Amino acid sequence: MTATDPVIPKLDKSAKIFVAGHRGLVGSAIVRRLRSLGYTNLILRPHAELDLTNQSAVKTFFALEKPQYVILAAAKVGGIHANSTYPADFITINLQIQTNVINCSYRYGVRKLVFLGSSCIYPKHAPQPIPESSLLTGPLEPTNEWYAIAKIAGIKMCQAYRIQYKWDAISAMPTNLYGPNDNFHPENSHVLPALMRRFHRAKVTGAKEVVVWGTGSPLREFLHVDDLADCVVFLLENYSGLEHVNVGSGKEVSIKELAELVKEVVDFKGEVVWDGSKPDGTPRKLMNSSMLAKLGWEPKISLRDGLVGTYEWYVANLKQWEK
Repeated sequence: MTATDPVIPKLDKSAKIFVAGHRGLVGSAIVRRLRSLGYTNLILRPHAELDLTNQSAVKTFFALEKPQYVILAAAKVGGIHANSTYPADFITINLQIQTNVINCSYRYGVRKLVFLGSSCIYPKHAPQPIPESSLLTGPLEPTNEWYAIAKIAGIKMCQAYRIQYKWDAISAMPTNLYGPNDNFHPENSHVLPALMRRFHRAKVTGAKEVVVWGTGSPLREFLHVDDLADCVVFLLENYSGLEHVNVGSGKEVSIKELAELVKEVVDFKGEVVWDGSKPDGTPRKLMNSSMLAKLGWEPKISLRDGLVGTYEWYVANLKQWEK
């Protein structure tokens, strides 16, 4: 057995699977997917019951519950403003969560762990599309380097445990995600939910236009969170390797095209006005997911269909985002 190809254990539908971060965008989608596939023994703990930054509490949890598999989707996340304002929180809390969960998973006999990161782990000027080999080849994007460094440490921790202990820990790095349970907060949401919220507000207030920052020219990649959840289960069942795996849709859309599509889905009848005096951000950010494609997985949800479902969820849960 080598560090790169240990035996992949056969999963039983009754296996005890701990989904850390099960209430978030990613974790909730993973729980939905596991349940839809017939996994019946999921271990779920809200933060009020289990603080993953508390080493003693995490040790006690693993000693008592003894999960067989762990999917680590718990993390402190936020936009550019939050990362810039609370850098110590972003690096410390994420390092604490990862260290506690990964170490206890190994120490208490977990068979396999899946660690989830983010495309922000890559250098600011990585080649496009971004291959897995771009990791640690250049400086990070300064606005989220604290979060990125924590996630890189998580990848390296999984690799270190695999090399030293021959333990099956794998890492998956998703592209920009969206879907049910996304963050629609007016001040710290990402581009897609922010656009959806603004178009919806303009629609219900009868506004004649929505002003969007920049020229709309940057290209971005989006993946529905239910596709990611499907991929995570696929990797849990089918992949065991040292290298982290990119998870993307492989399709790009300009911010302008995205805005027009969101406008259509929301049914806003006014105009979109582009404020070219505001910054555009990185011109292009696309993941190279060819490694995942070779493993036999590809996404199924189109951007338009995904936006329709996301908007339906947003409208149904509007109250929690209204001030």
